[in-house]
Amino acid sequence: MRTRGASLISEHKVYLEPGDVDALEAQATYLRDKLLIRLLFRIGARISEVLAIAVADIDLKQSTVTIEHLKLRIKRSCPDCETRLSRTASFCPGCGSKVDQAKVDEKEHRRLRTLPLDESTLEMVEDYINRGGPVTRHGKRVLFGITRNRAWAIVKDCAERAGLPRLVNPETGKVHNVSPHKLRDAFAVHALEVDDSGVGQRMLQEALGHRSFDTTARYRKVSGRELKEWHGKLWEKREES
Repeated sequence: MRTRGASLISEHKVYLEPGDVDALEAQATYLRDKLLIRLLFRIGARISEVLAIAVADIDLKQSTVTIEHLKLRIKRSCPDCETRLSRTASFCPGCGSKVDQAKVDEKEHRRLRTLPLDESTLEMVEDYINRGGPVTRHGKRVLFGITRNRAWAIVKDCAERAGLPRLVNPETGKVHNVSPHKLRDAFAVHALEVDDSGVGQRMLQEALGHRSFDTTARYRKVSGRELKEWHGKLWEKREES
């Protein structure tokens, strides 16, 4: 008997393919929106990273963009013995005392990575800059002067106009709208389909900005169609004989 999760995976796509992204981009009304979709897919960056790209981060001569990833890390510890605490701890695992108010330390971690831009994307970026697309925010000329919510709405609306299906999470069976993160997902899956070697996987890890390869490995998702083809091959020769 098929489970609901297996049924959903066979009926829905797991990830966007390059042709789907082309259709998505074609539905963008403005050059800004087209560039947003293009960058999300072509460099596989997080939506927060793409929205933070400044004109100064683009090197037109070297055909690169520098991405800054800012992460706030919060450390909770016992005020008496300074043993590290979990988010929900009420008692210290070190000294056993009740913790009414934990000691909190916040640290910002900044990481930079420089990614190449393909020729057509670089031309689109240059055209967008020359047309006066960038806006000034907090003293910086950024490519996109829009909020995260607006970016999500742009991608969702373009997907609906393009007639793209919603995507199923193969681990949970939940169905989601096409979103900026699904474009990052599509980049990762496409990269692994082109080059699944050890070197290719390490390059992908660097491009995505993952500290751990285990995080990168989760992008090796399989669609229902691919699973069906693979499973069919397992028994093809046996049935022929």
